Amino acid sequence: MSAATGEIRKVTTHSIQSMKDRGEKIAMLTAYDFSMARIFDEAGIDILLVGDSASNVMAGHETTLPITLDQMIYHAQSVVRAVSRAMVVVDMPFGSYQSNSEVALSSAIRIMKESGAHAVKLEGGAEVEDSIRRILLAGIPVMGHLGLTPQSIYKFGTYTVRAKEEQEAQKLRDDAKLLDELGCFSLVLEKIPAKLTREVSESLSIPTIGIGAGKHADGQVLVSHDMLGITRDFNPRFLRRYAELFQVMTAATQSYISDVKSRDFPSDREQY
Repeated sequence: MSAATGEIRKVTTHSIQSMKDRGEKIAMLTAYDFSMARIFDEAGIDILLVGDSASNVMAGHETTLPITLDQMIYHAQSVVRAVSRAMVVVDMPFGSYQSNSEVALSSAIRIMKESGAHAVKLEGGAEVEDSIRRILLAGIPVMGHLGLTPQSIYKFGTYTVRAKEEQEAQKLRDDAKLLDELGCFSLVLEKIPAKLTREVSESLSIPTIGIGAGKHADGQVLVSHDMLGITRDFNPRFLRRYAELFQVMTAATQSYISDVKSRDFPSDREQY
């Protein structure tokens, strides 16, 4: 049933719901390209999120706002080609769903048809209800996203923890309940107090997936470049680095340069 037993199965919305129902935690990572997605998939990851964080870690932008729908579809195509088991969810980028529900549906359809992904994710609650409702009516699974919503960074003005005050916490509770009732299959909770995460997770029928939201969510997600230590300048409290690939890759590159300069590479056995 799992990667540990060696049995490969396709993760679906039904699988994700079953994991919550039986108390099994859900593991999600971001992926943007074929090679890394294949590694994560073979390792047994449950969900791969083609995140709009590609705007930051792949393109070098300060925020997620600049990435386009065409660029998200390109990244999603690369990831989908790599996977055998994982569910692939694609972020709908800024501007692709906020204006009206017709634009939202058109954007979601493009993502699904052109990439072959399995679901879309979009940020917000009641303010994007019409867009979510219309996408769901078209038969496209939707993952919600509440708390810190990076596409609204200029509205917030900071990446600090959200929903610490009761008014904002109550809106998050209401939005979470709405997304559950609309039919979203899961919900990302980003950078909110752990106590609120527990309350929301226990109140919903659908799984919650946390990032900087504590241990009480039904699953966890991290940006893969952060988790692997490829990025260096992002060090929030919630991030656990499972490798230091920046150092490994720098040392490997320096060794390669040295070997080329010293004429050690290629050797006689490395030529034809």
